[in-house]
Amino acid sequence: MSRILGIGELLWDMLPDGPRLGGAPANYSVMAARLGNEAALLSRVGDDALGEKALGVLRAFPVNQNLVQIDPEQPTGQVTVKIEEGQPSYTIHQPAAWDFFELSERWLAEAAEVDAVCFGSLAQRSEHSQRTIQALLRATKMDCLRIFDVNLRAPFFTAEILRESLHRATVVKMNDAEVPQVLELLGLPKVASLREGAESLLEQFGDLGGLDMVAITRGGEGSLLVSGFDRHEHPGIPTRVADTIGAGDAFTAAMTHYLLRGAPLAVVNEAGNRWGSFIASQAGAMPEITAETMERIRREIEG
Repeated sequence: MSRILGIGELLWDMLPDGPRLGGAPANYSVMAARLGNEAALLSRVGDDALGEKALGVLRAFPVNQNLVQIDPEQPTGQVTVKIEEGQPSYTIHQPAAWDFFELSERWLAEAAEVDAVCFGSLAQRSEHSQRTIQALLRATKMDCLRIFDVNLRAPFFTAEILRESLHRATVVKMNDAEVPQVLELLGLPKVASLREGAESLLEQFGDLGGLDMVAITRGGEGSLLVSGFDRHEHPGIPTRVADTIGAGDAFTAAMTHYLLRGAPLAVVNEAGNRWGSFIASQAGAMPEITAETMERIRREIEG
């Protein structure tokens, strides 16, 4: 069983039909645990009713939430979400408890032992949490899979955050709309295709920081995986979309699960698309998943 760590925001998505627990690292960690990994979440909530409720919701899933910190002063994070034609738009409120991560010995010890860690750009919007996240990444093993989930949310990103994170990452995942933004922020030339964009990032950060793979999701049009030795393009899975909240996080969790098992890129890509499309077909990022659904999707992925 692989040990997987999600680092970052745990928050409530305030949707038109009521609040749902979310945050990309939380969605990722829950999905990674559901796939059979020993997954934990490093985050921070307020000492308030929403924080208590968040931890209560997490207890229903196989993810380890015992390392989530409680902030005595700052509130549990909230995001106002509007859904238009199945696509979410976000208003991310600040400050929040996850802007004030404390670098504890427990967190460092956990980071030093995991096989994979996923972190994003949003949780690094505050200098305090950015320093903590970067210290945790430095504490990981040399062979740890370090996945940088770009997850751009204006105005909470900078070229410095992107550059520092890419130097730490072995895998970077972003969506197709984020590719030109990332290249521009980094001062890299414009490209004619997503593949060229991925190759540009590998050339820039592969030798210096150890970046091994670029994953680019394209919504209902599938995804592109580019490594130094291989390429694979997936056309996507036809899906009746309920909402896309958490679909990209499910993709990343499934990608991690199969990368850790040494699967070829075709299988990794199939896994990401199968689980991403399933979550998109459900309401919210953490829907019920029956044992029958788990087994069916596993068979579809692995043949």
